[in-house]
Amino acid sequence: MASASDQAGASHCPYCALQCAMTLSAGPEGRPGTVTVSGRMFPTNRGGLCKKGWTSAELLDSPERILHPLIRQPDDTFAEATWPQVLDLIADRLRESRDRFGADSVGVFGGGGLTNEKAYQLGKFARVALGTSRIDYNGRFCMSSAAAAGNRAFGIDRGLPFPVEDLGAANTILLLGSNVAETMPPFIAHLASARAASGLIVVDPRRSATAKLTAEGGGIHIQPTPGSDLALLLGLTHIVIAEGLTDDRFLSDRANGFAALRTSVSSWWPERVQAVTGVPVHQLREVARRLADGKGTYILTGRGVEQHVDGTDTATAAINLALVLGLPGTGRSGYGTLTGQGNGQGGREHGQKCDQLPGYRKITDPDARAHVAAVWGIDPDTLPGPGVPAVELLDELGRPGKVRCLLVHGSNVVVSAPDVAAVRTRLEALDLLVVSDFFFSETASLAHVILPVTQWAEEEGTMTSLEGRVLRRRAVLTPPPGVRSELWIMQELAKRLQSSSTFSASPAEVFDELARASAGGIADYSGLSHHLLDTGIAAYWPYPPATTGTPRLFQERFGHPDGRARIMAVKVRERREPAHLGGTLTLITGRLLEHYQSGTQTRRIAELVTAQPEARLQIHPATAARLRIADNQIVLVENARGRVRATAEISDAIRHDTVFLPFHYAGAQCANLLTESITDPNSAMPEFKRTTVLVRAETEAIR
Repeated sequence: MASASDQAGASHCPYCALQCAMTLSAGPEGRPGTVTVSGRMFPTNRGGLCKKGWTSAELLDSPERILHPLIRQPDDTFAEATWPQVLDLIADRLRESRDRFGADSVGVFGGGGLTNEKAYQLGKFARVALGTSRIDYNGRFCMSSAAAAGNRAFGIDRGLPFPVEDLGAANTILLLGSNVAETMPPFIAHLASARAASGLIVVDPRRSATAKLTAEGGGIHIQPTPGSDLALLLGLTHIVIAEGLTDDRFLSDRANGFAALRTSVSSWWPERVQAVTGVPVHQLREVARRLADGKGTYILTGRGVEQHVDGTDTATAAINLALVLGLPGTGRSGYGTLTGQGNGQGGREHGQKCDQLPGYRKITDPDARAHVAAVWGIDPDTLPGPGVPAVELLDELGRPGKVRCLLVHGSNVVVSAPDVAAVRTRLEALDLLVVSDFFFSETASLAHVILPVTQWAEEEGTMTSLEGRVLRRRAVLTPPPGVRSELWIMQELAKRLQSSSTFSASPAEVFDELARASAGGIADYSGLSHHLLDTGIAAYWPYPPATTGTPRLFQERFGHPDGRARIMAVKVRERREPAHLGGTLTLITGRLLEHYQSGTQTRRIAELVTAQPEARLQIHPATAARLRIADNQIVLVENARGRVRATAEISDAIRHDTVFLPFHYAGAQCANLLTESITDPNSAMPEFKRTTVLVRAETEAIR
């Protein structure tokens, strides 16, 4: 166990949920430009980093950084202001809105990249200092379907219910809808054993960088039609049952609902699945038999199968397949989902979601309300009830009787939300938009007030990785004089709003309060503290006092009261908008190696921008020929919601009926101009991965 002094400079990457370990070293002057990044040995990344991690320190002294509070002027320019001026202005406007229109006229939109401390205090601030139910966050666009599926099947939502290094002993890994080779490159080292055994199975309509790992005997690439993953999983489950490959003892001892599942998948015989998905029957049978070989099998899902209106059911079908094979909780096999954002796990555990309180408690549970209210020193009856999820919250903005003021923390919804043209219209209708950020993001450009906040190397705190491990983030720099932490901002606003509870600006104190508030909950952090984490322990939640945490969930029981998993029969619903009529194509969106999320950070790093400067539309050669599109030609991608201008990239790595756009770009290159705001009825996840579009060449000449 390392001492605190040994941990000086030890931190984690500010980007994805793999939370690769790094060491930050500041020069003698302690200025941002003197910070260097080096890889650090850690189970998840083994000393490696991707391009984003290696270049992350460049943002600390970016010339584009916001260094002073800004207030929009009548001519739509921004003028610098003092902190007392902006805080007084915000508090006055919020107080006026609450007095005139009620507490729910104020909304809060958070982010999955906030530290645990900031995510926790943001939820408390919304419900106590503001008294509003209108809070949600951008994790609704990321993990909500996987979370809903995990909760109803297992009673617990933790991305990986086992340490990521357990994958190193796997013989077979089925990876659905995740391009880890680009989104979290160090992760692919954990796929080596499965590749060596020819057991890496990748499901993706594109021959992505991850799918290419199956070549030369590494495994199998399954290339279904976009959005047909649910039918594929039902078909695989049908084969497992029909061929007697189920783990009958596991089903008898540890799961409920198998009989209903067997009936529900009986109509998904292989030939029908082939007709729906395009996956050959022989490949379906080969995959089902491989998964059942009993030599260490894992099923992992990602956003590609979850960001759909049936995303919860699709993730549930993947869990059902894992359960009939007897994989979860065995210690040698399992099911997991790959969390995307840096604190996507912790960010959804402690109160940013519209229906949750800290510790993954339901806000409608009287006992949960009483427990948390006691920690906060308030009457539980003063806590608001559940609010509305992100897409609905954004649609309420500026509408009569709805949200009139919005505080945004750690999110750039003008790029990341579905149907962003409509979102922009709603933001412009607000009486007050306050954005806390360190760069002038597309959302910040619409704000009435912009608050400059600390970056990751300037603040203490904790993050929770995709495997449920709580990690320490350490400050190596003093923030610029005009910059403040969100914890301090919330403390100052709470004072001005005469909050009935106290708010601390100390991350360690906030974490201690979080620990007390989470005690006894599903995501119990009550045995942890900054001091304990500084010793270098491996801290997997739940982590009650006098324990060593829980690296492997479900070894003895699942999270439901009876200890058994619940198999939930699901079915394929018909598409509301059939694709490929009148020359239409299906658009899928995703990430690139060089960029992250809305690109607010990575589009400001020269090396990354040089490598991927613009949105490129991946299109099959046969499709391009039919549409008379040449490689590198400017194309227009259109539907009823909007138009995107991109550069054609002709590639046989994608299906002929499908096109692909990265979602990191803004303005006329923003992929979410095209996506629709319809959502999954269980998780409120938008339909990001299946959008009907028309593509045509622009009249300009080929570059």
